[in-house]
Amino acid sequence: MNRDPQLDARDLVAELFPQAVWAVLAGSVTTAQRTAGSDLDIVVLLPDQDPQAPHRDSRHYRGWPVELFVHDRQTLELYLAKDLPARRPVMHRMLATGIPLLGDPDQWQIRCAAVLAAGPTPLSPDERRWARYCLTDILDDLVHATDPGERTVIAAAAWTETARQALALSGHWTGNGKWLLREIRDLDRDLADRWLAAQGDVTAIESLILDLLDHHGGPLFDGYHLPGERPGGQDERRPANPAPHPG
Repeated sequence: MNRDPQLDARDLVAELFPQAVWAVLAGSVTTAQRTAGSDLDIVVLLPDQDPQAPHRDSRHYRGWPVELFVHDRQTLELYLAKDLPARRPVMHRMLATGIPLLGDPDQWQIRCAAVLAAGPTPLSPDERRWARYCLTDILDDLVHATDPGERTVIAAAAWTETARQALALSGHWTGNGKWLLREIRDLDRDLADRWLAAQGDVTAIESLILDLLDHHGGPLFDGYHLPGERPGGQDERRPANPAPHPG
């Protein structure tokens, strides 16, 4: 598409939200990674207590697929805070790297860029032990799988989990889909190349997991202890943001 994404995004915001305080165009459409399928990711800040905030809206406009993320100040603060425990700075990244369409989002962009640069909160000792346990567990499943179908599924899960845990154990942001690869590349280009080359190769995945474990304290199974949870709330001794159990 030869249309100007900034112009079309600005016109859409003006049509839908004439009361907007500011708006930012984000995503790959603003970068050299733009493709024919790139959409317009637009963050819109409305006045405080605006009844339209918050919501997410998907539509097409002038041939563009569009994703609108609409907030007022209070809800934007909430969603920025929700980015951090998951270690996936989606909203922070949209604001920090986005292009202003109208208004002045400068202070929000400076703040979000600082959060990205600082990185996530380091894993606690319990979280690091949990990560090692998860990797050990899925490696055991992979090594001992005999059903070809199960082995294929386990290998796919182990391949993805290796990338997630490599990022977490290294104190790096994580992501989903293409952002998982982008974050791995940002952490270590050689590791990213090795990880990509291992896809579908059970032996290579096993080697990756073993190397990752060796670098972060070794496999962990015997002696691992995780307190349970009683009704009414989470036990404070549990890892604050554990990875999904590999099964």
